[in-house]
Amino acid sequence: MNISDPERPWTRVEWSALVVVLGLELVMGVVGNCIVLLIKIMCRGQYPCRYWAPFISLTLSDLGSSLLIISGSLVAILTLDQRSPWCEMVSLLKFAFITSSIGSIAVLCVQRVIGLASTVRGISIAMALACLTSWLTGVVFGSIPVIYDWIRYDPAEMLCAVFWESSYSDMLVYILCAFSICIFLPLTLMLLCSLLTASGCGRSCDSEDLSSVTPLVVASYLLCYTPFAVSEMILLGRFDLSPAPDWLRTLSSVMSYMDCGLNPLIYFTNQNFREAGLALLWTHKKSFSDPVLTSIAGLDL
Repeated sequence: MNISDPERPWTRVEWSALVVVLGLELVMGVVGNCIVLLIKIMCRGQYPCRYWAPFISLTLSDLGSSLLIISGSLVAILTLDQRSPWCEMVSLLKFAFITSSIGSIAVLCVQRVIGLASTVRGISIAMALACLTSWLTGVVFGSIPVIYDWIRYDPAEMLCAVFWESSYSDMLVYILCAFSICIFLPLTLMLLCSLLTASGCGRSCDSEDLSSVTPLVVASYLLCYTPFAVSEMILLGRFDLSPAPDWLRTLSSVMSYMDCGLNPLIYFTNQNFREAGLALLWTHKKSFSDPVLTSIAGLDL
């Protein structure tokens, strides 16, 4: 069986650095996405945003990943283990969050090209269903390894992951199906629509709209999930079913977690969104700048 060595694959210094990095990513992901979600809900009419469904779906995905997956990895690296049933649940949720994130970004990119605003009732329902489909697809494909008992704790990834102990053909069929439907299809839409928008074919390229941050969101996702894709490609190329090197699997987890904390920062690069957030903070503070009339005194002249 190709299960990793149960001992941690890092030195003491590396272990300490990972704890600090995961802690920072956890705080950034939870606090940042909570603030973003609060602004999107409470300040909805204070900044232009034509595409609500994919933005809300992406924020929920990032928040869920921060609360459940990053925290689970932080606990696992401290205890050097992850136990059932949380082990299987983490593996399922991680795949669901990855799929929902890329699906939401793909929907956003498609909407920008064809200019379909979420304010139209029919379009809003269709886009919401598309985002929901990406969530359900991730749950379905994330459940298959759990059902077939392919889940083991991987110290290098700092969470429970899929390990193959049956045959190369089973792994090949599953990964090709999962990646073709959950990753390659939305990735193709994402890249194609991004190129069309960059070339001026998009109908909604207003710099004031929140969708103007889409290129940065796409670039962040591609950057952060490249190590994950490379590790999966290495696995496909090895007939002995051995996983990618430990350092690459650790890097893939750290980088994928980073995306959850970067997205809130990217949203704040939009001036109107940033001003709406600042206005939300200031309106909750009591102002003492205005004079208050407390009494009137009459003067005899």
